[in-house]
Amino acid sequence: MATSYDPLTVWGVIVVAGVLTFGIRASFIYLFGHIDTVPPRVKAALEYVPAAVFAALVFPAVVAPAGDVALSLGNERLVAGVLAALAAWYTERVFVTIAVGMGALWFLRFVV
Repeated sequence: MATSYDPLTVWGVIVVAGVLTFGIRASFIYLFGHIDTVPPRVKAALEYVPAAVFAALVFPAVVAPAGDVALSLGNERLVAGVLAALAAWYTERVFVTIAVGMGALWFLRFVV
């Protein structure tokens, strides 16, 4: 892919972005290495990080599998995702949730 930017500019942006990313990550490691206890509010907020990251990764693939939002029964990923969410709510077990979601998706994709 050709670009109109000078190669030195592109490499400069890459290096600056890398240094900033490293700095942000290192600051948290440094911060949590130098405090004795994590404040309860921070600890409570950090408990939501895995669920938020997972939702941010899964939601676009479920709601817009082809790039356009598809909120219909014809979207087998959405139907399987709803069934998996119901299984997660009912059983509260990760393996059952994954099995129900994958089973529903495979059934809808290959059988229906």
